[in-house]
Amino acid sequence: MTQDERRVYLLKSLLSEKEEYEKLTIPESVLGQKRLLRALFNVRAPAPVSQEFLDVQDAYLKEATAEKGVTDYHTLTPVRKGIWIWQGDITTLACGAIVNAANRTLLGGSGVDGAIHAAAGPELLAECRTLHGCETGQAKLTQGYRLQARYVLHTVGPIWQGGGHGEAAALAACYRSCLELAREHRIDSVDFPSISTGVYGYPIAQAASVALKAIMEDLRTHDHPCRVRMVCHTEDAANIYRQTYNLWYAETKEDRL
Repeated sequence: MTQDERRVYLLKSLLSEKEEYEKLTIPESVLGQKRLLRALFNVRAPAPVSQEFLDVQDAYLKEATAEKGVTDYHTLTPVRKGIWIWQGDITTLACGAIVNAANRTLLGGSGVDGAIHAAAGPELLAECRTLHGCETGQAKLTQGYRLQARYVLHTVGPIWQGGGHGEAAALAACYRSCLELAREHRIDSVDFPSISTGVYGYPIAQAASVALKAIMEDLRTHDHPCRVRMVCHTEDAANIYRQTYNLWYAETKEDRL
């Protein structure tokens, strides 16, 4: 099978599982097909499937991962010892753990949450169902499955409500909880997205200040994790993190990004 044929096979198989899907049609565009497949993977409850389905699914996800490539630490330049700020796709990163900015159910969603579930495969959702959710500011760990990262640290960020409802403390707790959980499991490298700055509406400049403060304080007081990377979806967002770093943490002109 080609990759296109695998995707259509998976879509037809998943759409045939429920009567409520009868009126759904497979989009003609590749992008539309990928979005529908991600949505079906994210809502599917654990249920038996054929070995053929598993084989096609495995081949499809492996090829999708190979197409995106792999990004390793040695290919990037740190802003200072132990910390990186990078723009790109968090699902391509080879590291100990990537952080998923999840919702409280841990059952998948949009944005980075959906991207991580799609790249890891449905086994991630199956394990997440056993965790029974997660409270804001806390973190839980799963395997990484088909991701380049060995583990996924799931954390739930605060919804922005104007800044007067403890959002900064809750956001800082997300970063600290993930780093503490990483230490418990001897994970030496952790890659964070910009938590809560998507659909949760946290202003990115304020989020960057909270995130970098929490990470820098942790790196100063602990030996593990020894490598932390902030991964931004857009270059504009990455520049805001770099500017925040320059303002608060660059000790000399040479340190500025």
